[in-house]
Amino acid sequence: MSASKPQESGEVRIEPSLNKNEAEFIDGRRKSVLQNLKKLQIDCSQDEVPNIALLGSGGGERAMVALLGSLVQLQKTGLLDSILYLSGVSGSTWCMASVYQEPNWSTKLETVKDKIIKRLSGPKVSWKESFAKLKKYYYEKDHFSLTDIWAVMVITSFVKEIDEHTLTEQWSQHSKDGKVPFPIYTVIDKKCKHHNIGDPWFEITPHEAGYSLTGAFVDASNFGSKFHKGSKKNQQDEFDMLYLQALCGSALADEVEIKKLLWQNIKDLFQQKETVLEEMGKEQDGMRLQALAGGFGPGSGEDLPGLLKLGAPEEQDPNSPATDECYQVLMQLVDMNLSTLTGEDTSALDESIRTSLNDLTKGQNPPMLLMGPGCAADEADKTNMKGYSLNVCNKLSGWIQLWPFDAWTSIIKCMNQWTWGRNHNFLHNVKGEAVPSTLQETETRDYEDAGLLLNSPYFSVLRKERDIDLIISLDFSEGDPFLTVKEAAKTCKELNIPFPEVNIPQGHSEVPMDFYLFKGQNTPTVIHIPLFNMVNCGDKIEAWRKKYTTFQGPYNAEMITDLVEVAGKNIINNKDSLLEEIRAAVGQKGSRR
Repeated sequence: MSASKPQESGEVRIEPSLNKNEAEFIDGRRKSVLQNLKKLQIDCSQDEVPNIALLGSGGGERAMVALLGSLVQLQKTGLLDSILYLSGVSGSTWCMASVYQEPNWSTKLETVKDKIIKRLSGPKVSWKESFAKLKKYYYEKDHFSLTDIWAVMVITSFVKEIDEHTLTEQWSQHSKDGKVPFPIYTVIDKKCKHHNIGDPWFEITPHEAGYSLTGAFVDASNFGSKFHKGSKKNQQDEFDMLYLQALCGSALADEVEIKKLLWQNIKDLFQQKETVLEEMGKEQDGMRLQALAGGFGPGSGEDLPGLLKLGAPEEQDPNSPATDECYQVLMQLVDMNLSTLTGEDTSALDESIRTSLNDLTKGQNPPMLLMGPGCAADEADKTNMKGYSLNVCNKLSGWIQLWPFDAWTSIIKCMNQWTWGRNHNFLHNVKGEAVPSTLQETETRDYEDAGLLLNSPYFSVLRKERDIDLIISLDFSEGDPFLTVKEAAKTCKELNIPFPEVNIPQGHSEVPMDFYLFKGQNTPTVIHIPLFNMVNCGDKIEAWRKKYTTFQGPYNAEMITDLVEVAGKNIINNKDSLLEEIRAAVGQKGSRR
């Protein structure tokens, strides 16, 4: 498990140092930064080149579009080529995923911007494409979770595409001489966050993925594969960019609102009954053909996902009354979960489901369900609804085992168990004091949107070995525009990580300016730029905030163009201040050396 061994060997790397490939790229990028600083009339030696990180916060499509507008103006003002790292949370990672599709995008950003805006304001992904992608995720991955559902149903509605390239594929098209900043995508470990133990900060780069502060990493192409005691046992295909965007960007609202959105999307996805049953028929025909060809069946030793088990009821014919009844039960179960969240009476749905299950079992195996009559949406009933849903799905699993019904019941189970971002734990049973025991214990880990803990990716760039001198924080958050930088300062103090003190003038949370500077002794300098402020919005800050909420539908072309412009103003208006701090960072680096 040493750093000297090649990552392709499928071993875990436990060492607080940069990945060799990242270090090589950064060396080349720093040379490009030096040339750019000379163009900006900033004289320095190679050793004095400051390491500058640009941070994009979360904020759904608002963050995606605002980061795009900021990058465009950074390029136009000549500052973009001074940036060493580009790191994002949630919606900002959607922008990163889009711009890095283009080889050496920083050299043609205006064209890239137009292409992205055209896509975002264009038609959404078709139901057929979404359904096909869901099928791929369901059958090809070791662990299926709500992140897969979110990718297919929600991310596609914003980014208007299904990007099946992987991060390593995407990065391979970029030249290795440092034409673009090095990208860092960030998530958090759900268990570490919930129990406040271990290291919750998790990063994903083109070369490796792992725990930022612990210093435990695995090759990016092996993230998701099964490991034991630090060595890879079973290969899982590398995640595609659609899934990565869902993994990073799934916290667009509070849990109740997300549940309502997902249940409604599940209902919309499966309510096209004829198409669903047609899919089931195709699946069954395919299974029969493969069985006839000798590939599957008794004695073959094979079992294909979705294949009807031998001896299963004949009623699994997609045109049979029993199949229709199973379909109705699942639709009613989705409606019942929605009604429980909204406080509506569910007794009629409950009675119908009980009757249908009784008919399916011909009364010989009566359903043992947990919900009582009435069903007001108090916390007890919501808890009971979880058990009720799982019970119904278990009852139906003996009847329907074909696509897409098998996926449908799995989705309902994931919803009620609230399972997000589940993957193999590459640190399972790894020995060594460097890795917290809590990270070694479980065979799987759940990863989620980093915005649930801190809505800006500070800890990816605060790794000591990245040696960051200047952080430019672009804050696209909803609510307090200083919460991210204040929480970063507080957490750094607890962890003994160098970070400047953060003091916000009274009243600025409601009416912020467009540039804040935080400096300290032997700490990185932090520039903080709130998206909507007195300079670019005047006295209409609240109107802009209401126009661009996080939890709303995709923006139209006019909204996108307006947001690109207002975000870009924050860079244009602060070009001189940014240049001044870059010069100061050069001076500080020189004096330290």
